[in-house]
Amino acid sequence: MAIIKLSKNERRRASVFITCLALAVAAWILTQLSSPKPYTVKAVISFTNAPLRRSFHSLQSDTVNAQVQGTGWNVLFSKMNMDNNTISVNLKSLDSRNYVVLSTQLKDINDKRPVGRQIVSFNPDTLYFDFSSRAVKRVPVQLQYKIGFKKQFGIADQIILRPNYVTLSGPADVLQKITAWKTDSLTLDNVEMPIEQTVRLQDVRESNMTIYPKSVQVKVPVDEFTEKTVLIPIKLINNKNYYNIKLYPQKVKVTFLVSLGKYSSINNDFFEAVADLDQWHEKGYEQLPVKLTLFPDYCKIVKIEPQNIDFIVKR
Repeated sequence: MAIIKLSKNERRRASVFITCLALAVAAWILTQLSSPKPYTVKAVISFTNAPLRRSFHSLQSDTVNAQVQGTGWNVLFSKMNMDNNTISVNLKSLDSRNYVVLSTQLKDINDKRPVGRQIVSFNPDTLYFDFSSRAVKRVPVQLQYKIGFKKQFGIADQIILRPNYVTLSGPADVLQKITAWKTDSLTLDNVEMPIEQTVRLQDVRESNMTIYPKSVQVKVPVDEFTEKTVLIPIKLINNKNYYNIKLYPQKVKVTFLVSLGKYSSINNDFFEAVADLDQWHEKGYEQLPVKLTLFPDYCKIVKIEPQNIDFIVKR
């Protein structure tokens, strides 16, 4: 392959030509990017001034195509997701009709946008809404939590939520199905001290629902636990024929974990143990299982001795 050798003057001319060509291309690109050029973006809709007396549901997507008058630079930045494409739509007109015309709000929308990125039109231009009766309902808060404790520590008493009820406002048919409202998850580890935190409530998914308040104060009493043992008298149940029954033994020993703060106040009055005679009468059991039907929530049962008891039936 032949190699073309250029003289010094020819190389200088070629360099000047390439430089001029590059400058011309750069100037053309800058001219194109700087000239006005309409482009389309996906605009996310946020609603303001929702009707107070009627609950609404949008019949279309929460995005619209917005025709924007800008420059090539705006188009470039829009494709790089550097443009703020959220528009605020006023729903005041829904007090008297079931649709909103976006073009009638263009001035208010553009007043909040940069001068070089004014919206020209929308597609669709009209948003339609469905309405239902609006209701208010109070439901209990349900705490979601996953707490890990240091050894021998745990929840010592009832968890306190303030407030423990929240107020929901929205479509009556939707509220009818809601019986409680969950919080975000409270996740902690290696806990040994009482917990006091603000926890957010889970967000509403429907645009026509509101919740108040949006967070609750959570107090979790935490204490060190130790073992304690009490003797509990056994109560016989389902003695339908009023047999003369003798139980052996008549009491069971219950070993449980209790917080140090409640150790001295817990006694056998907080517990109830039962033996069900139907286990013998209907199922032929020769021993009756013992079941605890009452014990404090903040106590953790370790063992029951014995778990099954003997009995004598005197007819």
